[in-house]
Amino acid sequence: MKTRFITALLALLVFIPIVWYGSLPLLMGTIALGLVAMSEIFMMKKIPFFSLIGLFTSFITILIILPDHYLTTLLPGLGIWHIYFIYAMSLLVMTVLSNNTFTFDDAGVLLLASLYIGTGFHFFYQTAELGFWMVMFVMTIIWATDVGAYLTGMRFGKNKLAPIISPNKSIEGAIGGILTAVVVGIIYLQFYNPFNLSIPVAILLIVLSSIIGQLGDLTESAYKRYFGVKDSGKILPGHGGILDRFDSTLFVMPLFQIVLLFV
Repeated sequence: MKTRFITALLALLVFIPIVWYGSLPLLMGTIALGLVAMSEIFMMKKIPFFSLIGLFTSFITILIILPDHYLTTLLPGLGIWHIYFIYAMSLLVMTVLSNNTFTFDDAGVLLLASLYIGTGFHFFYQTAELGFWMVMFVMTIIWATDVGAYLTGMRFGKNKLAPIISPNKSIEGAIGGILTAVVVGIIYLQFYNPFNLSIPVAILLIVLSSIIGQLGDLTESAYKRYFGVKDSGKILPGHGGILDRFDSTLFVMPLFQIVLLFV
């Protein structure tokens, strides 16, 4: 517990100033998080980071993370989906050239991981660029869901939510996480509500974010179980890896940006 607390405190002391400052430090920090997250996938798949495939995938992940105007400047005339198509075809060709030592399973995992990690951190950066308190609103919903689900599950959890994937999670805990997120989120919006969200719309957004965040958590549990590992990495003592800490964030940030298009 002491290790977890110290790690969380140090991480916040680094995370908050970078997000507050924004701009290039935020972009560099976001890319760094994306690369570490991708390296955790490589470790689970036993693919060396400094291999051709590892470096190529890392480069593609960076391109996905970059804001759209950066990509337009770097590669005029090409959209991210053109680049991603080239990447996908390249991985499929590699299965042939490697005589299937690099398998379709390897290609599929890297394709999904680069899209999942790259897109999640792309929208994390986009949300943070809207303002410090905006991104902290989303992160607060995620953290409130985690805390609420844990405490409610410990006290009232009887019915398993996903017994094979994550045996410790309960339906009661999931509901408690959603309710906690709604209460905390509504309180937050009393102090900061840049889009003047009505209470019904705010509750809908918070509930959706909480549910999607928990699905992100379960997704990470599923692929850790698939790879037979307890944590995605060891970079955060007591917490595991970057994917362990940002599993919900990578799912919620794209949803949040989509919702913002309609409010």
